[in-house]
Order: sequence, then structure tokens, then C-alpha cells
Amino acid sequence: MSKEPNIVTFGCRLNTYESEVMRDHAKTAGLEDAIIFNTCAVTKEAERQARQAIRKARRDNPQAEIIVTGCSAQIDPQKYAQMPEVSRVIGNDLKLKAETWHGLNGEKVLINDIMSVKETASHMLEGFDDRARAILQVQQGCDHRCTFCIIPYGRGNARSVPIGVIAEQVKKLVESGYNEIVFTGVDVTSYGPDLPGKPTLGQMIKRVLALVPELKRLRLSSLDPVEIDDDLWELIKNEPRFMPYLHLSLQSGDDMILKRMKRRHLRQDVIDMCRKAREYRPDISFGADIIAGFPTETEEMFQNTLNIVEECDLTFLHVFPYSEREGTPAARMPQVDKAVRKERAARLRALGEKQTEKFLNNNINKEMEVIVEKGNIGRAENYAAVQLDQELPVGSLAQIKTTGVAKNQLLGQSLRQMP
Repeated sequence: MSKEPNIVTFGCRLNTYESEVMRDHAKTAGLEDAIIFNTCAVTKEAERQARQAIRKARRDNPQAEIIVTGCSAQIDPQKYAQMPEVSRVIGNDLKLKAETWHGLNGEKVLINDIMSVKETASHMLEGFDDRARAILQVQQGCDHRCTFCIIPYGRGNARSVPIGVIAEQVKKLVESGYNEIVFTGVDVTSYGPDLPGKPTLGQMIKRVLALVPELKRLRLSSLDPVEIDDDLWELIKNEPRFMPYLHLSLQSGDDMILKRMKRRHLRQDVIDMCRKAREYRPDISFGADIIAGFPTETEEMFQNTLNIVEECDLTFLHVFPYSEREGTPAARMPQVDKAVRKERAARLRALGEKQTEKFLNNNINKEMEVIVEKGNIGRAENYAAVQLDQELPVGSLAQIKTTGVAKNQLLGQSLRQMP
């Protein structure tokens, strides 16, 4: 079996996808012994963990070439170039081009002006190592400037992958045996305005599902709650292959904080969206990204966030205590004490656990179709995790009946494997 480069991935699903693209490029370029760090810049903690991991990798592998890329490397390349452990720093758009890996020379830092990048390169992947589902990048970059976020400076402006290219990739992944594909991007609901005809996200998904009828399940990684277009609503309502789970970029449940974040939605927008989605698809469930302790957040404002979790019956919470990012407007606002941020994040997570428990209990004694993940876990259409009672192949689909709850998972009795 041929050796593969060691890739260490931090951050989002888009990074996971891009790591697989880099794995192919680096392997083809003969860099099997390299250690590649694909960094994240969402929080200072993510950057600290990356630097710590780089230092450890050098101690454990004194001769290896250590290459650093990703959002943190794009935003502050010198921070990594100055580390004695690092052999090379590569920018976020360049990491996805085969010629970058084949043409590595004496330059230590290879970085472009990310804001000048117009195209989203099409990266054809055969599949993902030992994964139940494939992740596919359909959009890149962001045109919005939320006051807490540094990511546009690591990813550039919004750009979209053409529908034909997406359909071709989906077809290839389905032929490789994938039953479920996740469409991902930095700001996936902004898909389309840069393409001829300005297709919306919903129009693109409809077209891809029509072009690849063999695809059994499609998910979105996350989306902006106020940017669901009419075609996407129609998919939520009528398309069984579009999975009934939406992960919302919520961030806060308080209007003043949302305005200070420069978000595109207000509290009522999210409540209305969740209500409409449930009317269209009663089995739908929701996850959400939430920031605790954003600058100027009072206890009353934070309570509005706790309340919206229950009011919208959100189930899977990704909670982040606010982390200052140098160069963002929020870093210059009056800060909430770090201990308070941490305490609020803990309260939100506790509420999230309670919401998950309630959701799982409501899903006992139901028949579900699950996709099998590693560890003999099935993932239901509504994103519930199910511990299966027998060993099934990773990536296969199975019909199960839920019998109870244990360790934050449903227990599932396998009824039959799906074709």
C-alpha cells in the first residue's frame, strides 16, 4: 500500500474537503513524507492548538518537511514562517492547485492576495478515506463582513462552482459508492450571483438532483437563516433526498447583539424560518452555531439567546465563547469578562445537552433510514445518532427501529439493509 502524506486538519468541513484535495496533490508530487497542517482562524484557541501540534510534529519527526496552509496561514503567514519547525507556508487558494505542489522550490512563503482570486477551482475527488459520506465544496469565500469574523481575509470574496462541475463531481462520488453527499462552503446560501444566469442555491441543488438521480441523500453543511430561496424551500417541502436537518448560522438570539455583529437576520426571522420549515417538513431538526459573551452582551441579552434555543426547539448546538480576533471591529468593542463568556458558554452547552436528550426521547419507537458511520453508528435523516445492534458496512444504508436512548444516542434494531 503506497504511503500518503500526513494531513492534520483544523476547523470546518470545507477544510476537511480541501485536505483530501491536498492529499491527492501532495501524493502525486511525491511528498509522501510531508506533514501538512491545514489551519483554522475562527478562534485564537484554534491557532494555538495548530502551533502546539506543529511543534510536537517536529519533535516527533525531526527530518519531515512541515507545510502549513489554511485560513490562519493565509491571514498571518509570517507567524508560521518564523517558526523554526515550519519548512513552508502555502496560501489558501494555492493549496488547491496541483501545480503548487509540483513546483515547490526554495521559497518558504507562497501566498497570493486572496481578495484578487476570482475563480473557484474545480477539484475532482474520487472519494474520502474511510468516510460514510463525501463532502463537496460548492462555494468559497464571503462578501459579508460580520464584525467578529476574520474568515473573509483568509478565504476571499464569494465565488461559486458551476452547476455542471458540481453534477460531474457528484456523479463520480456516487459511482465510487457514496450514498450521501454534503454540500459545503464558507457562505453557502450566497451561491450563484457570480455565475452566468445567477442561479440560486436551491436551483443548483434541484438541477444536480435531476442530473444525478442515483444520489440517495444530500445535506447542506450550514446556512444563513434568512437566505433560503424559493427553490430551496420547495426542496425542504417536497424532496425526500434532501435531508431534513438544517444547521443555522445563528450566533445570537438578541436583536441588539445581532446588529452589533452585523448579521443579516434578527431574532424573529429565525423563529419564522423554523416555524415555516416545520410546517413544510414536520420531521425536520435544527442545529446552530452560537457565540456566548459577544462584546457588550448583558445577562438579559444572553437570556434571549437561551430563550430562542427553546423557542425554535434547536437540537444540536455548536457553542463558542467569544474570542477576540485582531483586525475585526468586534475586538475594539467593550469586552465581556472572559470568565463570564466561559460561564455563559457552559450554560448554553448544558441547555444543548438537554435539548438533544429531549429530541432523542421523542424519536424512540420509530422506523428510520440511517447511513452507517465508523464505530457502528447510524446517522438518521434528521441527524440523530443511532447505536446499531450489528456490524454493517461504513457508508451503507439501513432501515432500523429505535428502541431506546443511551449515551446521547438512540439505540437501533437493524431491520434490513437498503439496496
